[in-house]
Amino acid sequence: MTSEVKTDPAQGPVSVQSCEEGYRNPTEVKMSQIVLPCHANHRGELSVGQLLKWMDSTACLSAERHAGCSCITASVDDIHFEHTIGVGKVVNIIAKVNRAFTSSMEVQLKQVIPHTQTEQMEYSLAAERRRMRLIHAEIITDLLSSSTAQLGECQEYQDAVPAERTRVESVELVLPPHANHQVSTFGGQIMAWMENVATIAASRLCNAHSTLRSIDMFHFRGPSHIGDRLVLKAIVNNAFKHSMEVGVCAEAYQGGEPTRHINSAFMTFEVLDSDRKPRTLPRIRPEPVDGKRRYQEAIARKKIRLDRKYIISCKQTEVPLSVPWDISNQMYLSYNNVSALKLMDARSNWVLASEKHKVRLYTLEENHMLCFKVEMNVSIPAEQTFHLLSDLRRRKEWDLHYDECEVIIEADDEDTLYRVATPCIRKGDKGKDFILLASRRKPCDARDPYLIALRSVTLPTHPPTEDYTRGEVLCAGFTILEESSCVSKITYYNQATPGVLPYISTDIAGLSSGFSSSFSACSDFLEANKDSESALPLQSL
Repeated sequence: MTSEVKTDPAQGPVSVQSCEEGYRNPTEVKMSQIVLPCHANHRGELSVGQLLKWMDSTACLSAERHAGCSCITASVDDIHFEHTIGVGKVVNIIAKVNRAFTSSMEVQLKQVIPHTQTEQMEYSLAAERRRMRLIHAEIITDLLSSSTAQLGECQEYQDAVPAERTRVESVELVLPPHANHQVSTFGGQIMAWMENVATIAASRLCNAHSTLRSIDMFHFRGPSHIGDRLVLKAIVNNAFKHSMEVGVCAEAYQGGEPTRHINSAFMTFEVLDSDRKPRTLPRIRPEPVDGKRRYQEAIARKKIRLDRKYIISCKQTEVPLSVPWDISNQMYLSYNNVSALKLMDARSNWVLASEKHKVRLYTLEENHMLCFKVEMNVSIPAEQTFHLLSDLRRRKEWDLHYDECEVIIEADDEDTLYRVATPCIRKGDKGKDFILLASRRKPCDARDPYLIALRSVTLPTHPPTEDYTRGEVLCAGFTILEESSCVSKITYYNQATPGVLPYISTDIAGLSSGFSSSFSACSDFLEANKDSESALPLQSL
């Protein structure tokens, strides 16, 4: 089960735009706290550890409202701290359950039913965030094994600070005030203790107060109880020009028992000067063996953080349409690709532009961007439809806008890169070609559709050529919803970027019915191949 927490230190609780007047999510919990001096650090700002405790408590209460039983924190996604909160400010925290999963639960949870457009979007994106959590460690391992040359060897810097000098170890006795109603240590309390020792380790690198900027995801490997001694260890793994990564772990023991690993996290710190600008940091000299491993892993995590920030965190208007693709950023590009399609699918303000032969064309104009979707029902099982439409090489069998389509890279059974060529529109013009990442997803449950998301990427091996004008796709793709065992609803979406708009402008203006002809041809193609054994995932072909 995943819950999401939002905080707003200045403007009060974040309101959710609901499509039902007066509707309130039954799992929603609001907590308001005034920041007192006892909650603050040396600069009079709310300590991150205290904020983590408040967020954890609010999320736990929300989870228990949904589950109807006691809950504990299993994991926390990456956290990024954008602003500080001063003494005297009121912090408003909102938590609500976005979606319930059962694979890691000891009880069978009731499913979350989204009631508003916003809840539907959050419900859908929860599955993608969960997927990222599950494969995060694999991405680190793959990057370390395949990019040794890119990450570089540990360099010997003059005047480098020995990593051993930054090592911190602290012990906390878990007392009743630190525990919840299940006599287990609050997850937020453990995170607060971890943040404290990590901050001390960071300050030892340059003898100055440090500021926490981000935390890689927490994953609790086991509970801690009243009476436990919690051993907290931290060390600076690597120092970059303006930031450093501190690794911190928590272990618990009681009496003569062996220690139990409770949690690990990686925290990124900066040291700010009097103008609140990041200071240049001294380099670190890692310890042999394990220290060098942590040094390399910190470089890999930094690259992933930069990829994630560049691909996911920025607004669409701030990111070039075609983002460079490589194996290390595949997870985030794939997440961004699928999430963009899910966000478009969640929109409710589409306007029906025309309908012909039971094929419906809708448009959406917003923020100087034109989006369109085409919708139809077919008497083909959803899974077979998904497999037939997943292989873009077969799209030219029904779509006149596809002249050529070749597979460039089969990254895995969910992500494939294609080069697609389209015909010229006017005599004398060149055709367009696109380098597309196709990300496929099967549904997690009956409310999820099958998804085929498309977006442009760049590859050094496939630069633009003189024969074609390179086009770009920001967001496009299919959702396929199972209406019954033998009927599927297919919806095709596209954000009409300049490279795509000429192909469909006459349809949207009502001057042509090409969209109807194309998707009628798609229906005929699916019908002709509904029993085809070739409708298999690409890696089975």
